[in-house]
Amino acid sequence: MGNPKAFLKIDRKEAGYRPIHERKTDFGEVEQTLNNEDRMLQASRCMDCGVPFCHWACPLGNKMPEYQDFLYLGKWKEAYEVLSKTDDFPEFTGRVCPALCEKSCVLNISHQAITIRENEASVTERAFNEGWIVPNPPKKRSGKKVAIIGGGPAGLVAANRLNQFGHEVTVYEKAPQIGGLLRFGIPNFKLNKNVIDRRLDLLEAEGIHFVTNAEVGKTISIKDLEKKYDAVCVTIGAGVARDLAVEGRELKGVHLALDFLIQQNYLLTGLPHLDKPINAKGKRVLVIGGGDTGSDCVGTSNRQGALEVTQIEILPKPPEGENPQTPWPNWPNVLKTSSSHEEGCIRRWCLTTKRFIGKNGQLTGVEIAEVEWNVEPATGRYMMKETGNTETLKADLVFLAMGFVNPEHEGLLDELAVTYDPRGNVSVNKQNESSIKGVYAAGDAVTGASLVVRAMASGKDMAAAVNDYLNK
Repeated sequence: MGNPKAFLKIDRKEAGYRPIHERKTDFGEVEQTLNNEDRMLQASRCMDCGVPFCHWACPLGNKMPEYQDFLYLGKWKEAYEVLSKTDDFPEFTGRVCPALCEKSCVLNISHQAITIRENEASVTERAFNEGWIVPNPPKKRSGKKVAIIGGGPAGLVAANRLNQFGHEVTVYEKAPQIGGLLRFGIPNFKLNKNVIDRRLDLLEAEGIHFVTNAEVGKTISIKDLEKKYDAVCVTIGAGVARDLAVEGRELKGVHLALDFLIQQNYLLTGLPHLDKPINAKGKRVLVIGGGDTGSDCVGTSNRQGALEVTQIEILPKPPEGENPQTPWPNWPNVLKTSSSHEEGCIRRWCLTTKRFIGKNGQLTGVEIAEVEWNVEPATGRYMMKETGNTETLKADLVFLAMGFVNPEHEGLLDELAVTYDPRGNVSVNKQNESSIKGVYAAGDAVTGASLVVRAMASGKDMAAAVNDYLNK
């Protein structure tokens, strides 16, 4: 694949980010692009490695070597055709996927992995710009109807696939616009929402129906959907955030991270938001949680003009570059510095939150405590204990970005009466079918909060299972 010797002569070259002083003033996408010639050179570095671990690591099963080869040869259209056979929306994964494929690339042993994610985005943008991506409605309809509850990545992939199988698909979304986490959870500086709209226009032209402001279980009865449709798919995500039940949680200024991110996306879209606006301008911001959601809060706070942003994490600081505990080709647990961190952020580790401090009902500070992690000899598990060192950080705003626990059961799932696993997610069999015949589930509602690419893969598997069920 590619030029078998190119990796010996050509180094990995990333497009990089827009200058910090420029990108901090707007919500435009931070990533830049390489020119076509450089992009083809990067694709040429894909070597004939024998075992394509990139393919093994990708939840969607993308054929990286094949489309890299087409790109290297300048056959951009063929590259997109190979890519789109396994990835329904490569314009999404090419922007927000953490690139599991690159971490398992053979060249990543020397930290010179192929720029697979950037190549993916470039190929897809070229396909859109050249007009190669056009509506392709199914030539024949099956007469079967499918309802999909939730318009996020899992639901959209399932809708696309089931529609192409010839079934009539309707997507119900409780928000005013389709997209789920892609639309309202991920900031514009990582994913411009015009990219979503462009794809939705295609899906509508291919015959998929979208119903917004439709909260199934409240404004719409799921029992009625079960009567109207031949199959029902639940792709509602994992919307219940992990909270922090400590003293002072009720103070003004303490917010769930997703509430902050959703509100900002509403404002940029021009949608009315009922809650009082959360604005970080001129404030000291503390983000509790060291993951991607926390990083997004950092970037959004900086763009709003925060005076200072600090991010704390309860776990130890990961090693930089190499981690022998997570060797190649596994996903490496190493220090990740995002574009948002580069824009200004104090980062600290091994800290737990003891209480929120306030005056007249308003947050003024947070008491934190240092922790250490040690291996318990009997079990081999890491155990946390406080060291006794505490301090108080000044803070006007706190964003809780500690992950999500389960889907929102109220209304929809209570009425549906499906069974759940011990974590509160929807229980399904190997065919993605729930405990109720004809009702399927996929994405974060089944797995718990995970990656966009994994939700898309789950939606693809569910679509195949639903199609088999309808054909029988």
